[in-house]
Amino acid sequence: MPPSDTIQETLNTPVAGRYDVIVVGGGASGTVAAIAAARTGARTLLVERGGCLGGAATANLVAQWVAFFHGETRVVGGIPFELAERVQAAGGSDGFHRYVMGEAAGTPFPLRVLPFNPETVKWVLDGAVSEAGAEVLLHTSFARALVRDGAISGVTVESVQGRLALLAPVVVDASGDALVCASAGVPFQDDGGERQPCTLSFRLSNVDVARFRAVPSDERRARVLDGLRRGELFWESLSFVSTPGGTDAICLMSRIQDIDALDARDASRAEQEGRRQIASIVGFLRREIPGFEHAILADVAERVGVRETRRIEGRYTLSEEDIMQARGFEDSIALGAGPIDRHQPGGTGIRLYAPPQPFEIPLRTLLPAGVEGLLVCGRTLSATREAMAGARHMATSMAMGQAVGTLGAIAAAGSRPPSDVPVSQVQHRLAQDHALFRREQVVRQNPPA
Repeated sequence: MPPSDTIQETLNTPVAGRYDVIVVGGGASGTVAAIAAARTGARTLLVERGGCLGGAATANLVAQWVAFFHGETRVVGGIPFELAERVQAAGGSDGFHRYVMGEAAGTPFPLRVLPFNPETVKWVLDGAVSEAGAEVLLHTSFARALVRDGAISGVTVESVQGRLALLAPVVVDASGDALVCASAGVPFQDDGGERQPCTLSFRLSNVDVARFRAVPSDERRARVLDGLRRGELFWESLSFVSTPGGTDAICLMSRIQDIDALDARDASRAEQEGRRQIASIVGFLRREIPGFEHAILADVAERVGVRETRRIEGRYTLSEEDIMQARGFEDSIALGAGPIDRHQPGGTGIRLYAPPQPFEIPLRTLLPAGVEGLLVCGRTLSATREAMAGARHMATSMAMGQAVGTLGAIAAAGSRPPSDVPVSQVQHRLAQDHALFRREQVVRQNPPA
């Protein structure tokens, strides 16, 4: 949205803190990055625009962590797996379960996932970050990157206190939209403006989940297709997560097309369109789907879930061929499991397929080109669209977060830029912290009972 004219501002911004590592974005990857940096000895600040940590898992009600496992092989350990265990110990999850993606779309894809109550995850993450010694600023939005002589020196933010400057030699951009990178002048890959559709999730209570599960999959698909024809549903999905207790269903069934989440007007329209779709979907579920007859709308996500915006140009670009051919990398710092999950812009289907093996993610994909001291994690990594669709799942993003948080702390402690830190030093610390980052590390797990 180009402005019709401009104004020039002169700001005197107070410095509100000096840190070793600042993490912008408290989603899955950013929270783990902050924990890792603080545990590695860095004075760490985590900045989050919302009122809770967890990102898609909590604010977006995407209430399950995907990609801890490739088939029955666990490929993510370290801090992310520790958090999964803590959520279970807190009563927020019944453990890893088999889940079938894409069943109503006619492309069933079985996975092992960790479904959970998002409210429990919120306070588990609060506790983990606090115990690590990281400081947190909630309700604080990123404003601008501070760059000097080609290197990051901190950020400015907006909060209830107004505009503040926060200084650090290392900044991790975990914003999901590469906001820090964009402000710092990092180049991006161009997809011609095309974006995957967005989803606004919602929670229904008083659902008979067992009764729904008993409905044959072909009957579910037929009912979904009928709902699509009548304009009451918006894509081929009856996707929901059942939280502990078996009476709640957190539904990922809206499909909001033609949205550029980097445009304020589009982002506003997405929230309104999402709520309009939810009203229609809830009515359909109550009338047409066994187990939902007495469902009550209990919650709508704080914000729309966004599948893609920016992807940086880094020092290496991960490709679909890298994933599908299981290429190894000397600087691997995390393992991905997939699936490669691309939602069709303008359509009602998804492209869903599995890598043949766990795939390695090189550290170079998390080092933005042109700006020193700046790191990324999550779906803004340097990757093609197809590779990002396989690497954007939350467990994989958390593993990337642990890697860059560790790297940032090591770099700050040695007063050197992250690109000068030998990857072997990062890998050694990751191994000490039980992270998995090479295929030969992964272990076979017993299937769930």
